[in-house]
Amino acid sequence: MFRRLPAEWEAQSAIQFTFPHEDSDWLPMLDEVVPCFVRLIEAASQYQKVLVVCKDKEKTAELLRGAVQERLWLVELPSNDTWARDHAAITVFDDEKPVLLDFVFNGWGLKFAADKDNLITQRLFDKGIFKAKKLQKGGLVLEGGGIESDGKGTLMTTAECLLSPNRNPHLSKKQIEQRLKRLFGVERILWLNHGYLAGDDTDSHIDTLARFCDEHTIAYVQCLDPNDEHFVALQNMENELRAFRRVDGQPYKLIPLPMSEAIYDEEGLRLPATYANFTIINGAVLVPTYGVPQDTLALDILRGCFPDRKVIGLDCCPLIYQHGSLHCVTMQFPEGTI
Repeated sequence: MFRRLPAEWEAQSAIQFTFPHEDSDWLPMLDEVVPCFVRLIEAASQYQKVLVVCKDKEKTAELLRGAVQERLWLVELPSNDTWARDHAAITVFDDEKPVLLDFVFNGWGLKFAADKDNLITQRLFDKGIFKAKKLQKGGLVLEGGGIESDGKGTLMTTAECLLSPNRNPHLSKKQIEQRLKRLFGVERILWLNHGYLAGDDTDSHIDTLARFCDEHTIAYVQCLDPNDEHFVALQNMENELRAFRRVDGQPYKLIPLPMSEAIYDEEGLRLPATYANFTIINGAVLVPTYGVPQDTLALDILRGCFPDRKVIGLDCCPLIYQHGSLHCVTMQFPEGTI
């Protein structure tokens, strides 16, 4: 049996969002975050089907009247929060047939309640939402934002996240590698030991720091200001990326993304604004913007990375106030899954 973890740029059948509601951490700022989710869902629906997990189907449908209705699929289910990247299923292919992997989500190392979120994938499967006939329990605490695949047998991740003592403390790095290779069918794992963003709750998810744009190209957050608190960690990460090699022994093409100017919350804490948290969908790339001068440069750089797709900037300022961004609130399902 040949197992493969597809790359995000491969053809998709749908993308999942989990909609914010008053019983989530978004309560104090629902008026700001709901329009943000509406914009993201409307944009994605221009290109493909959008699966929206929501608390109130009728109320959510009213809010999403501007989306392409024939591509909108609303499913009522309870949720703690909205970070679909980390609680949704991860799809692999066994001999080209889709299999859904349902990992344990424990609120990024027991930081937040996740009991309802952890059941969403199983409940969607039980409702017959998926075309995939098999749901496999992953047997690990693992979030989708913690891994990057090139679709060709290479996985990229961070040691800070996957080796966190509050995720899988009973397993060594070697044992985790063995399980990742078996579960995802990958042959190589590229570990980043450096890199972080202030305000990040995920223990340095790879999707906030470095992303595959194709099997030969990695876009990453670069910090050039020696006075910025991220400078040393991101310079060390950049050096690690330079040392990575493709399967053929050649270095990767590295594309630096600008560091957003510092954005702070009302308590003066820095928020994790990152342009690496883009989402690839059919025919487009959705890129978070933050109303800062670096937005334009980040969009121009990513247009060069994805010349065959429309690169769309979307204001994600509300998302970073709960310490995530655009990629964090989405999960793609490859063609044939839904």
